[in-house]
Amino acid sequence: MFDQFQSLELFPVTVMDVMTNLIVALMCGLIIAIVYRFIYKGPSYSVSYVNSLVLLTLITSVVILVIGNNLARAFGLVGAMSIIRFRTAVRDVQDIVFIFFALSIGMAAGVGLHMIALSGTLLISIIAIILVTFKFGAPRKREYLVQLTYISNPENESKLEGILKKHCRKLRLVNMKTISEDRIEGFYQVTYKNKDKSGELLRDLTSFDQVINVNLFFDEDDSDVST
Repeated sequence: MFDQFQSLELFPVTVMDVMTNLIVALMCGLIIAIVYRFIYKGPSYSVSYVNSLVLLTLITSVVILVIGNNLARAFGLVGAMSIIRFRTAVRDVQDIVFIFFALSIGMAAGVGLHMIALSGTLLISIIAIILVTFKFGAPRKREYLVQLTYISNPENESKLEGILKKHCRKLRLVNMKTISEDRIEGFYQVTYKNKDKSGELLRDLTSFDQVINVNLFFDEDDSDVST
């Protein structure tokens, strides 16, 4: 019975089928990699990961072509793949999503479902771009961190608090530590009244001569500002 399964080949694959499937997988893999480059906003962009998305789509397509309708090959491949251990830590959930994206499209291309592979790639890519462009899922009000180093006395603290309240809807002291006898470092968690005018807060703080250092920590879509 096992010999019958091993020789089972209902749909023989021609050279033209192989080339067509691989070309479709390559096109889809390139689109997936380009979309990842476009929407990625994290600090640790990896060129090798982007290239791997293209190769992963092609390799998955080849694996599906190798298996075909042969059950013996399928079981053998499962046993061979179980030996491999992947120890690379995935930095972001989005990276895992794109790995599954490349795998699924490679499988569709490998079995000859070209319309599903192409339309799925285009549709999912468009949705991913729309979600990132319109910041879907982001909280309506973001909180940011303001680090201040200033000369310590009640008058300065009162004036600094007034400046922060002028520009911030919410204000909360997170931490405060003494650097020297007359210098204090404070960390405030704030929500801006208007994020587009965050530069005015920086300008008011730096214009106060009792402030030694200011750091404004924004979210991942912006860069930190220090003075």
